[in-house]
Amino acid sequence: QVQLVESGGGLVQAGGSLRLSCAASGRTFSRLSMGWFRQAPGKEREFVARISRSGVTTYYADSVKGRFTISRDNAKNTVYLQMNSLKPEDTAVYYCAADLEGAGSKISSEYDYWGQGTQVTVSS
Repeated sequence: QVQLVESGGGLVQAGGSLRLSCAASGRTFSRLSMGWFRQAPGKEREFVARISRSGVTTYYADSVKGRFTISRDNAKNTVYLQMNSLKPEDTAVYYCAADLEGAGSKISSEYDYWGQGTQVTVSS
């Protein structure tokens, strides 16, 4: 079992920044590929970013590329999502997810564990 707890969400004005954190427990964190997803009201959950076990390889959705940065600290069992230049369309519940076996994916069904989510609201 893997437990994931997100934090860092909140209300921010357009153009502002937030840093989300996701603390993991229950498994050797360095063996987990990690991803961030988001879900806006009335919309399907969508991929935001993913990071490999070592942290060397990252991948982003086109909608956030150049504005968001995913990173991880394996010593702290934590993955981060730094979000800059936020836009109202970034408003959503943000979820972190853990992939036990694969190299990480943009497909949500390939992740094995999910956090409870943290709300990000960007006002115009």
